[in-house]
Amino acid sequence: MSRWAALPAELDPRVRQLVVRLRRLKDHSGLSLRQLSARTGYSQKSWERYLGGRSLPPREAVEALARAVDEEPTRLLALHEVAAEAWRNGRREASAGEPEREPLVAPESLSAEATGPRSPGRSLRVALVAGAVALVLALSTAVLLVVRLSGGDPAQPASPLVVTGGQSSPAVSESMPPSASASPSAPAYTCRSERVDGHWYAGLSRTRDAILANGHAGPEVAEAQCLLRRAGISPGAVDGIFGPVTERAVRQVQRRAGLVVDGIIGPHTWKALRQ
Repeated sequence: MSRWAALPAELDPRVRQLVVRLRRLKDHSGLSLRQLSARTGYSQKSWERYLGGRSLPPREAVEALARAVDEEPTRLLALHEVAAEAWRNGRREASAGEPEREPLVAPESLSAEATGPRSPGRSLRVALVAGAVALVLALSTAVLLVVRLSGGDPAQPASPLVVTGGQSSPAVSESMPPSASASPSAPAYTCRSERVDGHWYAGLSRTRDAILANGHAGPEVAEAQCLLRRAGISPGAVDGIFGPVTERAVRQVQRRAGLVVDGIIGPHTWKALRQ
């Protein structure tokens, strides 16, 4: 068993989860870094960076490691997708903060003779950097709003959740706090559970193989949350956002069904939810 150095304290929890999983697979396989390099095609130095949390491994490297240790790559690739998004967000935040560290205007107390004439080229570079940062922030905000609002009408406030059974039973209404019902950033989803051909559906998605993990959002997540509630396990609010409460509920249903308990919804977990 390798004795790993501690991961950087500032490492995002989603990236940390991927790195810890890769470390465990490498340790359980009994392969050294040199042997892992020979089997995957990535250098030993590269694996030292990947497993040390200093660099995010590419998707191909994760898939190559899974093949080298005879591991099903689906869950690893789902973890990598979530980690890659967190890694990109962290780099954007770091790049957005860099221009603020460089003073753009000379102190007023300095005379014109002390500061000298300002270079037109430098002013142009500063303006271009500021414009690029503003564009990146605007695009990030737009993408976040599209993801959060894709499952409902942003012009309408969230209404109380209504869960209906598949056998024309009366609707069961669950009240929500006023602050939650007035929030435009968390669209409301309505669970309409029905059993078709021996499988349960909540009327939001009919998928059976979508890979969902902490950080994902959309109607597929809301469908899973409805099915968790139908199974008697609370995922929190049915808001289409895969957060820590939903992950705990997924782990509970996986444990109940005798599946691998990793908090990630894949084909086997969908099967357990729809039965």
